[in-house]
Amino acid sequence: MESLIFDIDGTLWDSRALVAEGYNLQLHDEGLVGYDTDAEELKTLFGKTMTEIADILFPDIPQQQRYELMQRCMDRENAYLAQSPCRVGYEGIVEALEALSRDYRLFIVSNCQKGYPELVMEKLGVTHLFTGWLCYGDTQTPKGETILRLMEQYHIHAACYIGDTQGDMEAAHYAGLPFVWASYGFGTPETYEARISAPAELPALLKEITL
Repeated sequence: MESLIFDIDGTLWDSRALVAEGYNLQLHDEGLVGYDTDAEELKTLFGKTMTEIADILFPDIPQQQRYELMQRCMDRENAYLAQSPCRVGYEGIVEALEALSRDYRLFIVSNCQKGYPELVMEKLGVTHLFTGWLCYGDTQTPKGETILRLMEQYHIHAACYIGDTQGDMEAAHYAGLPFVWASYGFGTPETYEARISAPAELPALLKEITL
């Protein structure tokens, strides 16, 4: 194995509370207080695409308008996170990424909006450790297809995907990759090839097993 592909939310950090605050600022500015969200609700939504999240958060708003509102909420989220110190990285994640980068190429694939992977890496101080990244905002395709596009773009031949949800597992298997479940995250996938209960476990795990 020569490359590792990471999910973001529930795997690298837990930004739910900050994201909810960013969304709510935009909703309040638009007079849509009744659509407020919180970290607990977002726990069930992170990992879905922006259109899927919009369908759940704003079901009674006409489709095109709800997607435009979702885009404004995500833009506000990015701006809000950019102003925050974002001390929400999981304990040990930076050290784990530093160790892994000595032996593997590191990548990110997420269902997030454009600009979010770059912001996350900047806030964690790990941009220099990653070779590349793609997200739903770039490709407008499901995560499994985005993983395949990343693999083609960077000539990745042997990798695994590290994530925390059922959707992450399905995307990894769609792309023909083994799935490492970050069980400290938000979800409970039906199956996985390996499991970690903390980021610090990943370097040793990859040396001990064959995926």
